[in-house]
Amino acid sequence: MYFRLMACAGALGLLAAGSAGAAGDVARGEYLVRGPAGCGNCHTPLGPDGPVAGMELAGRLVDDNEAFTAYAPNITPAGHIGTWSDEELARAIREGIRPDGSLIGPPMPLPMYRGLGDEDLASIVAFLRTLAPVENEVPASEYRIPLPPAYGPPVDSVTAPPAGVSVEYGEYLAKAVSHCMECHSPMGPQGPMTDPEHLGQGGFEFHGPWGTSVAANLTNGEDGLAGYSDDELKAMIVKGVRPDGSAMLPPMPYGYLAGMTSDDLDAIVLYLRSLPPLPDA
Repeated sequence: MYFRLMACAGALGLLAAGSAGAAGDVARGEYLVRGPAGCGNCHTPLGPDGPVAGMELAGRLVDDNEAFTAYAPNITPAGHIGTWSDEELARAIREGIRPDGSLIGPPMPLPMYRGLGDEDLASIVAFLRTLAPVENEVPASEYRIPLPPAYGPPVDSVTAPPAGVSVEYGEYLAKAVSHCMECHSPMGPQGPMTDPEHLGQGGFEFHGPWGTSVAANLTNGEDGLAGYSDDELKAMIVKGVRPDGSAMLPPMPYGYLAGMTSDDLDAIVLYLRSLPPLPDA
């Protein structure tokens, strides 16, 4: 169960540890937060009709299970991060360490966010700073599992690949920005198995009010995407609709992914087509 839900979609993306001097583009940050990064999928409170109006990114309970009770924090300026420096925010996202030295636990997809490019992270920070403060007290998460000492060595700086319709940029979007490959890889005792023998193999189970949904196999065998056209695949990603017209289940952030540019969506599909076939996990 260790890190079983680490891959829950959405959480804030912030400034890279070695890029405090990077200039943030607010428009780019807004695109990422409200689009492919889908931060609100975890951080915005939900009501019976979806995200609660006026509470964007104000925090909520994400999951309560035998391993942990996880709350996504309020990441508007009214939350704790409003008092943090950009460098402290950087360390929180890149190393999973808060300013007081405590470790951030699942379901924050920290292994994937370690690959966010400096300029994109700076842009997300710039956008988050423009949000209106929303007062919403969110409890601290409680963990009934041991957290690791760290998620890896310190991250100095990351350069994202050039934007464009390429396998390389699609991989960046599918891993570091949207963390698709974490949710769509099977879970092992230490978390998502994103090694070449398991990457994109599917099998991750999500439990919620909708019942149980299982992350699909994204590789290019008969068990995966081989039978779908590019247009069918795009409709599943951004609309949550299968070729037969049936609706797909949460927690995949279809509404956020729908905000992607056509080039970014094309790049992700191009990358997915490059994955070698694997049988269902």
